[in-house]
Amino acid sequence: MAYKYLVIVESPAKAKTIEKYLGKNYKVVASVGHIRDLPKSKMGIDIENNYEPHYISIRGKGDVIKSLKAAAKKADKVYLAADPDREGEAIAWHLSFLLGLDLNDKNRVVFNEITKEAVKSAFKEPRTINLDLVDAQQARRILDRLVGYSLSPILWRKVKKGLSAGRVQSVALKIIIDRENDIRKFIPEEYWSIDGNFQKGKKKFKANFWGLDGKKKKLPNAEAVKEVTTRIKGKEYDVTKVEKKERKRNPALPFTTSSLQQEAARKLNFRTRKTMMVAQQLYEGIPLGKQGTVGLITYMRTDSTRIAESAKGEVAEYIEKTYGSEFSAHGGRKVKNAQGAQDAHEAIRPSSVLRTPNEIKQYLDKDQLKLYTLIWSRLVASQMTPAVLDTMKVTLEQNGVVFIANGAKVKFKGFMQVYVEGRDDGKEDKENILPDLVQGDKVNALDIEPKQHFTQPPARFSEATLIRALEENGVGRPSTYAPTLETIQRRYYVKLTNKRFEPTELGEIVNSLIVEFFPQIVDVHFTASMEGDLDKIGVGNEKWVEVVDRFYQPFEKELTNAEEKIEKIQIKDEPAGFDCDLCGHPMVIKLGRYGKFYACSNFPECRNTKAIVKEIGVTCPVCKEGQVIERKSKKNRLFYGCSRYPDCEFTSWDKPIGRPCPKCGQYLVEKKVKGGKQVVCVNGDYEENVQK
Repeated sequence: MAYKYLVIVESPAKAKTIEKYLGKNYKVVASVGHIRDLPKSKMGIDIENNYEPHYISIRGKGDVIKSLKAAAKKADKVYLAADPDREGEAIAWHLSFLLGLDLNDKNRVVFNEITKEAVKSAFKEPRTINLDLVDAQQARRILDRLVGYSLSPILWRKVKKGLSAGRVQSVALKIIIDRENDIRKFIPEEYWSIDGNFQKGKKKFKANFWGLDGKKKKLPNAEAVKEVTTRIKGKEYDVTKVEKKERKRNPALPFTTSSLQQEAARKLNFRTRKTMMVAQQLYEGIPLGKQGTVGLITYMRTDSTRIAESAKGEVAEYIEKTYGSEFSAHGGRKVKNAQGAQDAHEAIRPSSVLRTPNEIKQYLDKDQLKLYTLIWSRLVASQMTPAVLDTMKVTLEQNGVVFIANGAKVKFKGFMQVYVEGRDDGKEDKENILPDLVQGDKVNALDIEPKQHFTQPPARFSEATLIRALEENGVGRPSTYAPTLETIQRRYYVKLTNKRFEPTELGEIVNSLIVEFFPQIVDVHFTASMEGDLDKIGVGNEKWVEVVDRFYQPFEKELTNAEEKIEKIQIKDEPAGFDCDLCGHPMVIKLGRYGKFYACSNFPECRNTKAIVKEIGVTCPVCKEGQVIERKSKKNRLFYGCSRYPDCEFTSWDKPIGRPCPKCGQYLVEKKVKGGKQVVCVNGDYEENVQK
């Protein structure tokens, strides 16, 4: 088919969507990501010549490049429509080089959403390639290469072959290990609370001990509790103070990449990688029947919370029509971006709020629908009026012993009609309605219950809380969070245990070396400052060569010092406690790329290896001979199987508990349910012991 204009984007899905919007004069093709990069086999940077990068065509991209060149020759003009960020700008620049395009030509097209209107509008105002953004991406790539290809060989020689280290990943690893050290050093402290159940008339409510004789009092031990309880005489308490206030609660801002990843983890149980993959699908376009293929959300890599005025107007109109004028903030809510945020494009939002989740759910798979609903709800709520809560604080006294009851009641739902932000602790805000009380009232205590507690260590990081920590410290940018988390897991520097990051022995060894010999690399403030310098390059306020040089000069001295002073670390094999079943030599526990495993000490003469499995103390319910052991699927999901596999093929996602069902005799398993665990029969006709 003849065409006048060639448009090049990154992905085939994006190409398919855009081509439908542009008409017969346009042919849209995909580069399938980057087409040029630094070579994998060597550093690829001429340090002596202003850090000049040596780019080569990426292996395996030969046919793609050949077809792009052929298609470009047939076109009157080539447009470069990669994503609207630094990576997209760099892809356009590399394409321009390979296709011999003029850098002064206005052939760069950017759009923040893939809708017909946005795409057509963008093609009316093409621009030249922004070389400042290209330089910013290039500086990041060169810095990461200098760190990775300088540190990794040292780790190979001094610790273990195959190890590697990265700039942002090293900081993330240190943050995780610092938290682990805090947990190890933590000493629990005893403290007590005194909870009371009270009643006025037929209405019951709770109050908590506050203090004695008008002063707040801590309860560090049982003696302090006894001092309080001995002063309580009888059941009757005086209501000495009632404070009623009206409190407003504002909605959360529209999503940035970071806040979307965190909320998807909390509310949808999505891993970071999954969130970005599904968001990419929604951005690039979903076929909506007669409407054709439509990009459902704006670009998903952003740290801005701004939304376009046109979107504000559309949302305000929708809210007024659907919920009433009193629920709409009328597009007037002022949004201030976080310090350091790049306001190149908008927050993540639906391309049109009129495409409600309910109307398009038939065209989306379950994950797409969940994420789209989250993004849609967050945008609508962000443009709604605050919720109004009536709060009530009641002070109860008897013989100088003071209890306080706090109550809250939603007076006007506002944005809470649509959406409420999740919390990392998994708890939900609940109404606590107190009876009508006034100063001078008398209430009765039903029971007063002292409780002993111990302070808890800080929690390990989940994916969501680690991303928040990186963002708060200014480490990385929206496009780096997901690959950073993936990399430290892939290298087996950390592992996920109950969805929380736990450092491995290997990770701690690597971290200790980097902290001692390359303190600048893992310094959070230095890394944040470097991110700021990259941002300055992107807006033309810094030269990339100068930024790289300021980093490399002290780093080079650290490299020389490390080569001289790091002693070779021998990771000793642990005795496994049994002999090899092939040659009779003792088996040992080795540390490999994917964790610990059994291996024959007679290596390389004997190459016998075995996976380390964990028995759960339950006999296989199928063959009655093997033991049930924990196993991991290819996607790292825990399941249970028989130790006699493949002779016995028993497997279960749920944990067998070693008891037969009292109804049918089949085996029982422990199943996770909302709010706890439940013991159920595999036949589904028996259940017990729901733990709330």
